[in-house]
Amino acid sequence: MFVHPDEDTRADGGFRGERDVLAGYLRDQRITLELKCAGLDAEALARRSVEPSDLSLLGLVRHLAGVGQYWFRQVMAGQDVRRHYRSETEPAGEFTGAAADPALVADAWATWRAEVAFAERLVAQAPGMDVTGDCGGEPTELREVLVHMIEEYARHNGHADLLRERIDGRVGQ
Repeated sequence: MFVHPDEDTRADGGFRGERDVLAGYLRDQRITLELKCAGLDAEALARRSVEPSDLSLLGLVRHLAGVGQYWFRQVMAGQDVRRHYRSETEPAGEFTGAAADPALVADAWATWRAEVAFAERLVAQAPGMDVTGDCGGEPTELREVLVHMIEEYARHNGHADLLRERIDGRVGQ
């Protein structure tokens, strides 16, 4: 187990109301990502799954920071910001640039936490789940973004399960 059930901060349900349900399940998925990465050094976090894949736990943290930035800052808040870790010449930079460097790991977690905090504030301050943002000229409701983010984290937490098991044999939760 990653954490003793008495110390698990995930709520695993029990939410009431649309905003709390969506935000609560997303929060639990984010905590799960942190659990999958807990206790690993830079080398382990940057370890690739299998050749030729660039998939690593560190890459997932960087990727999810970028996904959060896109959906909450760019689509929902309308901010014109430079994407984290990506560029025209390096479109998968969040994965290809994930190296076994403690400074890169610290940056990835700081970036991820900043994007999570921004998203949580945006959701908490939104007048309702039907607030829309602009996704390539199409209106997109906040509720859809939250559902998408839950799906995004759930998929990548499955990847994180397999990566962590390959690193040190830890499984589950």
